[in-house]
Amino acid sequence: MAPALATVPASAEAGTARAHQAPHRADPVVVGHRGASGYRPEHTLASYRLAIRLGADYVEPDLVSTKDRVLVARHENEIGGTTDVADHPEFAGRRTTKTIDGRAVTGFFTEDFTLAELKTLRAKERLPLVRPDNTRYDGRFEIPTLTEVLQLVREESRRTGRSIGVYPETKHPTYFDSIGLSLEEPLVRTLDRFGLDRKRSKVIIQSFETANLRDLDRMTAVPLAQLVDAAGAPYDLVAAGDPRTYRDLVTPRGLDTIARYADGLGAHKDLVLPRDPATGAAGAPSAVVRDAHRRGLVVHVWTVRDENQFMATNFRRGTDPNAKGDVRAEVHALLDAGVDGIFADHPDSVVDALEEWLG
Repeated sequence: MAPALATVPASAEAGTARAHQAPHRADPVVVGHRGASGYRPEHTLASYRLAIRLGADYVEPDLVSTKDRVLVARHENEIGGTTDVADHPEFAGRRTTKTIDGRAVTGFFTEDFTLAELKTLRAKERLPLVRPDNTRYDGRFEIPTLTEVLQLVREESRRTGRSIGVYPETKHPTYFDSIGLSLEEPLVRTLDRFGLDRKRSKVIIQSFETANLRDLDRMTAVPLAQLVDAAGAPYDLVAAGDPRTYRDLVTPRGLDTIARYADGLGAHKDLVLPRDPATGAAGAPSAVVRDAHRRGLVVHVWTVRDENQFMATNFRRGTDPNAKGDVRAEVHALLDAGVDGIFADHPDSVVDALEEWLG
């Protein structure tokens, strides 16, 4: 892995701003978060296909590795909550406890299965109490490989006449490096096989860690995005003893550093529209978008979801946490704050609000 942020002297990086083409476009983009995960079990070909048909500009596959080094789309390498693996007695012995990013996790992990074994499993809805309608699709869809996602995107681009983008996220790269299953090399190789390892490809690679993005900066020409949460810190920095947090990364100094290896910022929406700690209401925009734009970074925020419980209190409707909130108001507030794109579980809701905002 490339050195952590704290171990690279500022003088060594002076004047080395990333020369790749940043993913700018005239209108803000809509990213199907794990596909159309508000309507179908996440990270399935059905979810990605529906996101495209609902108007998403990009689909987002989170990537983890199998035992035989194939990249597959799962939000986490622990798959007990998103597949029927627990219903397969032949895999009961695979249940174990591992330390992932410093936290003990018990379950079933993709890196303990071959692709052939994973293909015997079927996806299920991760949030059945929030999205009970989605459970009707439990047991119908396989775990897709990155190759299958790229094939789907190519087919849908031809069918629709639109250039659909892919926005892959490398999950837990420090952990996967530690077990000899690095994610970056197979990702770049797969993009290259599809002719997508080019500066102007409609591909953006994202990560919550920093060191693997530095590696990717040397490996690929496609745009890169640094993900930043509203709390916590990148695990590679934690592992290196670097005290910086995600909040530190969105200061002017932190953004200066990000601009040297990345083209964009994938920001938690609360970093853009901070919530009042007493009321939970979103207030005036922070300086994050302005400061990022000054450094040539685009800003894509995550994640807009239709349900009340995922919104600031001033965007909610009624008291039912699973009822639909005022997505239009939330999206318009984010667009007014200057964001360049929005990740959405319900892409059609954001597409509709965006079209209205554009007038």
